[in-house]
Amino acid sequence: MSEQQWNVTARDGLRVLVRSAASDDEGLLAELFDHVSPQDLRFRFLSAIKHVSRKQIADLIGVDHSSVESYIAFAQDTVTPVATAVLACDRKKRRAEVAISVRSDFKGHGLGWELLGLMVQEAKDRGLDEIESIEDRSNFDAVELEQNMGFTVKPYPDDPTLLRLSKSLVA
Repeated sequence: MSEQQWNVTARDGLRVLVRSAASDDEGLLAELFDHVSPQDLRFRFLSAIKHVSRKQIADLIGVDHSSVESYIAFAQDTVTPVATAVLACDRKKRRAEVAISVRSDFKGHGLGWELLGLMVQEAKDRGLDEIESIEDRSNFDAVELEQNMGFTVKPYPDDPTLLRLSKSLVA
């Protein structure tokens, strides 16, 4: 697992520290997801859940870090978790899916934009050809953000409620 950390500044000046999540971060991620709105949890997990279980969190961070990496962003106090991102590569390590959640009281700063940009760069650094996101059609903010970052939109096969957004990383 990479020990790299990133200092990220959102568009309004909010500064966060981003690092890879470790196995002992389960409690921090549980705290973060407890502060994510029910609608955003539905968008993130593509199902109606009221609470993210410890098993779901363990599954996010107890993985092969060469294929799946979870990231956690902290407020300036470096204690409060404010966002998380996951980059999950396919078996051939040519494509990765990204998913991002931002704590409700930290939305509106541009943090999602910055984390998506970081995930795109991480995917490029890993030599991937494409990054994608699966979004609920009603998640207008995420769809718009990804389109503004150069992702293209296509219907998701066999599910009219979802969209597949993707961005080529090949120059």
